[in-house]
Amino acid sequence: MNDLISTVRQMMGQTELSQEIFIDAIESALMQAARRRYGTTDGINIEIDRDLGGIRCFVPKKVVDIMKSYAKEIPIEEARLIKPDAVIDEIIEVEADLKDFGRIEAATARQILAQKIKDAEKEQVLQEFNDRVGELVTGYVQHIENRNIILELDRTEGVLPYSDLAEFSSHSRPNYRRGDALKCLVTSVEDTPHGLEIQLSRAGNGLVAQLFELEVPEVEDGLVEIKAIARDPGDRSKVAVHSNEPGIDPVGTCVGIRGSRVRAIVEELKGEKIELIEWNADPTIFVKNSLQPAKIARATLSETEDGVVKVVVPDDQLSLAIGKRGQNVRLSARLTMHRIDIISETEAVSQLKAEMAGVFSSKEAKDKSRPADVSTLDGSPVVNDITEIHGIGPKTAETLTTAGFTSIEALAEAEVADLANVLGENTARRIHQSARALQQNVDEQTSPDTE
Repeated sequence: MNDLISTVRQMMGQTELSQEIFIDAIESALMQAARRRYGTTDGINIEIDRDLGGIRCFVPKKVVDIMKSYAKEIPIEEARLIKPDAVIDEIIEVEADLKDFGRIEAATARQILAQKIKDAEKEQVLQEFNDRVGELVTGYVQHIENRNIILELDRTEGVLPYSDLAEFSSHSRPNYRRGDALKCLVTSVEDTPHGLEIQLSRAGNGLVAQLFELEVPEVEDGLVEIKAIARDPGDRSKVAVHSNEPGIDPVGTCVGIRGSRVRAIVEELKGEKIELIEWNADPTIFVKNSLQPAKIARATLSETEDGVVKVVVPDDQLSLAIGKRGQNVRLSARLTMHRIDIISETEAVSQLKAEMAGVFSSKEAKDKSRPADVSTLDGSPVVNDITEIHGIGPKTAETLTTAGFTSIEALAEAEVADLANVLGENTARRIHQSARALQQNVDEQTSPDTE
């Protein structure tokens, strides 16, 4: 039984379990050893000195005149040394000499103690990692098993599945060596018949967010907020950031001096490209920001489709805005939570001409249904040449006519926004005002020919 005490002391020095857990484990182990020796645990009492580490075991024995069972009886002479007034057939509590426990009892006690300690450690680790689901942990590569990476964590192991490797997602072959440190997210903790199973991941958006909290104090303190992340793991990520404090540049803060902060994150992600985007509550501005590095001519919310932002880019920026295999626009759409419809300026002009031609055809059909002879009150013909409007020269007139605005009346009845798509907002507003004034003057001077 002295070996048991040595085993206990050795275990207490190797684990971080509380003293109470060890005391409970020792009591259980000794109780099982006593059961094996005495056939029962009824009345058996184990006392453990928490300060000195001493262990005492008391068992009930029957006082007899002639002892036949050492385990269950005690002679009257010995009984009165413990209790002077002891009498025959009385049950008294007798301290057992732990040295009397045989080899089998001691082995049983050690086995039970080891199992109890193992169960307590397992429960403690289970609780600890249950509380850390979604958090960042650092593991060290032990070995690769069925393409999954087994990582050494604090007092346990974690499994990093091949499908949760960022490098797997980017179609490159992971190359890790024993002892390499990897930061991962804890995704789940399960108590299986084979032991604890802690699942890890490096492919989720949460890993990027946690790394920014680790590297950027302003993010951890809440001065800079990560609003959204869109990620192709192992290849490219877009991170939308916003400052909750005036005077703080969220993008510059996350980049760090000479890119030191974001570079540390890129290194941890094995070269994954990180693009920091300034978040904006206006979806059109947010979409324009998200499509960087492409330059955007304009972005507007669709009037006919909810959640759609229409984007026009210079012709030479179209492929950059869309990105290789559509990656740039795809990540931007996921980041902004909007569908993005991108066209070039040339295509936008073509669409506009087609729309205006349709409007013009409709107006022309409508005009044909009106009386043909319209004149001023003095009989002179009505002026309807758009070049009569101040500011419209031959080139502007050609542009307007191509877009379907062939008369003063058409210009006066058009929306400023439609004209702005052709001429620019300031010019469109000025020409629209002149056209309306001229048309109003014409309306005052004309009347239908009723004769």
